[in-house]
Amino acid sequence: MPEGDTVWRTAGQLRDALVGAPLTVCDIRVPRYATVDLTPAPVDEVLSRGKHLLIRVGGRTVHTHLKMEGVWQVYRPGARWRRPAWQARILLGNERHLAVGFELGTVEVLTREQERTAVGHLGPDLLGPDWDPALAAANLSADLDRPIGVALLDQRVLAGIGNEYRSELCFLRGAHPATPVGSVGELPAWMDLARRLLVANRDRPVRVTTGDRRRGRTAWVYGRAGRPCLRCGTLVESGALGEGPDSERRVFWCPNCQPPPEHPANAT
Repeated sequence: MPEGDTVWRTAGQLRDALVGAPLTVCDIRVPRYATVDLTPAPVDEVLSRGKHLLIRVGGRTVHTHLKMEGVWQVYRPGARWRRPAWQARILLGNERHLAVGFELGTVEVLTREQERTAVGHLGPDLLGPDWDPALAAANLSADLDRPIGVALLDQRVLAGIGNEYRSELCFLRGAHPATPVGSVGELPAWMDLARRLLVANRDRPVRVTTGDRRRGRTAWVYGRAGRPCLRCGTLVESGALGEGPDSERRVFWCPNCQPPPEHPANAT
């Protein structure tokens, strides 16, 4: 599941492959940008911003978002791809490397001045130089009645948390995801833990929140519906929370370690 740590790591891989070398390949397989040719300009920078990637080339920026299924992969020129060609949405390459974006949820080419339209709404980035835990906590506290499991997914509050981290954070803080923000305790402690989790995982190919890297034991509750909680053995539950697109993503919790609030939000 792509989250802030995945995108941070991807930015590093693209930076190593592309920055500083003139582009020899620019193939954007999105109708609106199919005629855009960024060659032979060099890639200046590759940045991550929450779950967004910004590839700066001259005065323009390629903005991509992985969404649920997207991935960037780097190959040597002529190497066989690990995914089918029909999934490729953008190719950027130089004499040494070819970066291919597969099944990306968003692909657009902007001017540098337009970057704000893509990422200006985001809250403090957990893995970015702008990380400000006090501002993130203040953003969370702006709506104390909002379920914590909904608020954590709001990238305007803080950028980088996805479905897996919101489930694991709620478990580690002992709060049911439907608990109102105003009832989950000290918000700075939540921000500190969120930051520590993403920093710990940003260089790992497999995300671990339990400290146990063995298969099937890397997460406390995420993806474990109907299986025993790794702490107490109670069967983990899952359900929808909130409204809109985010409600389609299942949230996971242990009913013993995370007792439901007295007046829960809509969690089914």
